[in-house]
Amino acid sequence: MSIEKAVRVRFAPSPTGPLHIGGVRTALYNYLLARKLSGTLILRIEDTDQNRFVPGAEQYIIDSLKWVGIVVDEGPEQGGPYAPYRQSERKSMYAQYAYDLIENGWAYYAFDTEDELDQMRKRLEASKMQPAYDSVSRMGMRNSLTMPADEVKAKIAAADNYVIRIKLPRNKELRFFDLIRGWVLVNTSTMDDKVLLKSDGMPTYHLANVVDDYLMKISHVIRGEEWLPSAPLHVMLYRYLGWEESMPAFAHLPLLLKPEGHGKLSKRDGDRLGFPVFALPWKDPDTGETISSYSESGYYPEAVANMLALLGWHPSGNQELFSMEELIAEFSLERVSKSGAKFDLQKAFWFNHQYLQTKPLEEQYRLLKPLIDSKGYVATQEYIEKVILLMREKVQFAKEIIEEGYYFFVEPRAYDEEAIRKKWKPDTAQNVLGLSLAFGKLNENADAASFETIFKEYCESSSLKTGEMMQPLRLALSGAATGPPIWDMLTLIGRDSTIARMQTAAQKITATTK
Repeated sequence: MSIEKAVRVRFAPSPTGPLHIGGVRTALYNYLLARKLSGTLILRIEDTDQNRFVPGAEQYIIDSLKWVGIVVDEGPEQGGPYAPYRQSERKSMYAQYAYDLIENGWAYYAFDTEDELDQMRKRLEASKMQPAYDSVSRMGMRNSLTMPADEVKAKIAAADNYVIRIKLPRNKELRFFDLIRGWVLVNTSTMDDKVLLKSDGMPTYHLANVVDDYLMKISHVIRGEEWLPSAPLHVMLYRYLGWEESMPAFAHLPLLLKPEGHGKLSKRDGDRLGFPVFALPWKDPDTGETISSYSESGYYPEAVANMLALLGWHPSGNQELFSMEELIAEFSLERVSKSGAKFDLQKAFWFNHQYLQTKPLEEQYRLLKPLIDSKGYVATQEYIEKVILLMREKVQFAKEIIEEGYYFFVEPRAYDEEAIRKKWKPDTAQNVLGLSLAFGKLNENADAASFETIFKEYCESSSLKTGEMMQPLRLALSGAATGPPIWDMLTLIGRDSTIARMQTAAQKITATTK
């Protein structure tokens, strides 16, 4: 690849279902490299396998990329100089390359039936050999390498079913460079003669992938580690088609691993451990089942992008929080790890918590207003924004501000039983009532310092340690054992509501402890 070659990368998913978060990370790394090197990101829908096509999956892929902040330059929606960007719409152009390979002796027709293929596999397994259609086994099968030329022509003329397979050399060392893994060495004896063109005229992934990458002038193929075994075949296709000088640079990304570190992260892991593995909600068209997602769970797209970027790539310093612009400036394939990256749910929470702290109050108000309305809470925007300021340090998701801080809008529904057991003594109710009377001397709009002063004065005059009264006071206000700074809570809830809650708690908690 020449230095002057324009950087053009592609994300090429198959529309066979919802886009896994690992696929989103692959798209993100392609996007970061394209922007870092002033290049172009192409979205190409690889839908050659029509049997696995799932309605709605393509739009889901497009929407997922948009949600996480990945901007596509060329694709089904945007168009571009190399349209169309769906492989099913490019079907007519692939066959000629397969026939060119046959003409040059690099591929062959294969007329084997499914039954014959099955028998071949069983014979090889019985002989303790790899059940593959390869440079050895092909000579015992029905193909244009073993059949007379006139019989082959007759079968093609009669429109008999056939596939076109690549003809790989026997026992040849194949060497190619991967930008993440270095030099990769493979012997062709471990490879099989993959089908390039299927009997319905549709190309397989291997042929369509290489042809489209060449025609679309792709400079870097950045994809998941699971495609590494296919790379040697693709290298051979570039050579056979005479395109080796234009072959893109390869970079195979490490897997996203289960939290325990063994095996690829799957949907079942998300179900089992309670975290999403998809960016957006997905409704299965067959079962009607809705799969949870990062967006539905309350994650910010910026937090998800930041988290994904650091799952397999590390920056030059210790910085962890990056805007998309900062990720672009810092990103390089040289800093992508070879080893898999374990998904860490607590870290995902941490990232979302960090972004929650920086969001403008007005934006968070708009986000939470529908939830507040749905619960029937009545409050001004100013009041809600003050609740947000107090609560967001204590939660990981914006919706938890309202769910856990409901007591800013209504009286506590219940009181923490463990805190009652530890802190509510026989004389606590009397002291809570006494403190409520002391608070009654305050101005209606008393500030935090005034509440704290009265509290300390009451404790001193009643020979109480402040620690004896702090948690009972918090319990009376919120029903919870922990929460935001208590004096700020009192100030926001207000003098009258504070006193009313203290009186209610003294009565209700005392009744439960008798």
